[in-house]
Amino acid sequence: MSAQDRERVVSAMREFSWVGVRFDSDSGHNDVRVAISPAEFLGFSDYLRNCFDARPELIVAEDSRAECGGFTLRYIFELPGCDVFVLVSTLVDKEQRWFPSLATRWHLASLFEREIHDLFGLIPLHHPDLRRLPLHQFWPADYHPLLRDAEPPAVFEDDGRPFPFQQVQGEGIYQITVGPVHAGIIEPGHFRFSVDGETIVNLESRLFFLHKGIEKLFESMIPSRGVELAERISGDSSVAHALAFSMAIERCAGVEVPEQAAWLRVLLQELERLYNHIADIGAICTDTGFALANAHAMRLREDILRLNERLTGHRLLRGAIVPGGVSMNPLSNKQIADVLNTIRRVQHDFDEVVAMALDNGLVMNRLHGTGVLNNPTARDLQVSGIVARASGIDADTRRDHPYAAYNKLRFKVPVFQDGDVLARLMVRVEEARESFSMIALVLEALPSGERLHPITTLKPGASAFGLVEGWRGPIWHWVVVGPNGTLWRVKVKDPSFANWPALNYAILKNIVPDFPLCNKSFNLSYAGNDL
Repeated sequence: MSAQDRERVVSAMREFSWVGVRFDSDSGHNDVRVAISPAEFLGFSDYLRNCFDARPELIVAEDSRAECGGFTLRYIFELPGCDVFVLVSTLVDKEQRWFPSLATRWHLASLFEREIHDLFGLIPLHHPDLRRLPLHQFWPADYHPLLRDAEPPAVFEDDGRPFPFQQVQGEGIYQITVGPVHAGIIEPGHFRFSVDGETIVNLESRLFFLHKGIEKLFESMIPSRGVELAERISGDSSVAHALAFSMAIERCAGVEVPEQAAWLRVLLQELERLYNHIADIGAICTDTGFALANAHAMRLREDILRLNERLTGHRLLRGAIVPGGVSMNPLSNKQIADVLNTIRRVQHDFDEVVAMALDNGLVMNRLHGTGVLNNPTARDLQVSGIVARASGIDADTRRDHPYAAYNKLRFKVPVFQDGDVLARLMVRVEEARESFSMIALVLEALPSGERLHPITTLKPGASAFGLVEGWRGPIWHWVVVGPNGTLWRVKVKDPSFANWPALNYAILKNIVPDFPLCNKSFNLSYAGNDL
């Protein structure tokens, strides 16, 4: 349907005859590319929202001063209900460096604009909150690392000024600070609670302590090295990030992966989804005090990880997905039998663990009604993945924008309405059950043939995005090709970037001891956020 959807969107925009819109001949099979001036941009964005209920899911800045005399901003709008995206490009003057802000229209856009302000030094006009985001206070104010001519500062010095957290005033209100260094093996993040007794009245999160300059590291890499970096962005999402990056490269090259590779990519993604969902279900039970369920869940997770290693040589499935297909050897009959036997055994035990947890009154009492993220708030914040589906948002990239071999599979997308910890647990339970089924279907339908179409040439200036449904939610990779087939610009969006702010709302009116439980039910990636 993507071709029909695309034609419908193009026709609607042409009929509207928007002044200043230039259609790009490089539009893909499910994206419509247009260019517009900054002066016309806000009006065109409102038109997309009013006509199509569109929303910007990715905003990318590129330092294109050497190529076209300014900075290029790209906005990828998703149109609910159809498999098509509108990619809007606008050129920012290299001297004035301002661009119109969408922050008061979409919350997610405000985060992207703060990121662009830090990393490029561009100014979103009338943005209501330009506090620093990825770069903390010890970064010099005039240093913007993604500029092509940026020189690293010789000295990094904290100026001593604290981050301007929001202050909640009132009788009996006091603050509790947690992090950024936590007990145990956990990544750094700072959480500042304002509480009335034990009831949380405000939470503000401060992240990016793990900002690693991933997007800068991509620059000048060749794709074979780029995929290795992509699968290390967030360790528990190696397959999803490698796949999104590879899809972007394949679209830049105009290459279709072999049919067997498409099916194997589904197998790998569902194995990654399985071991993470099983682990999360056990961890949520642990935070209610029901450690027995977690012990069994960890045993089952280990079974899947060992299966991963037998199939690909790596417990986290690294190295299996590459641009052009997969690097796996053909699956033997013995390996297929191994997968099916392991999956059946794990599924049987998984169902018993779930039944044991859901029959436990203590567990259900802690989960039900805790950490509610209601549907209007979830929509306003543009949350995605598990969190969205637990709050009544029926969206899944595998179904809505099919890739690999998902268009050849029938599967259920579980959606729950309550938006609490129990709903987020149940989304995981039902998705895991669907993954068990899909893995069996893939192995039954697995075709023979090639598994890799090597990508030998990439046209300089080619650009495309890859979008996949990771186990947390949608993962985006935007790629622009540079000279000699190298990577000129790579922009990554992990679902945690959109979902972290929602945790601040879900925890309101809960008590402080419920924060670990609510936080675990979101289980967001610090590393995936802190690029």
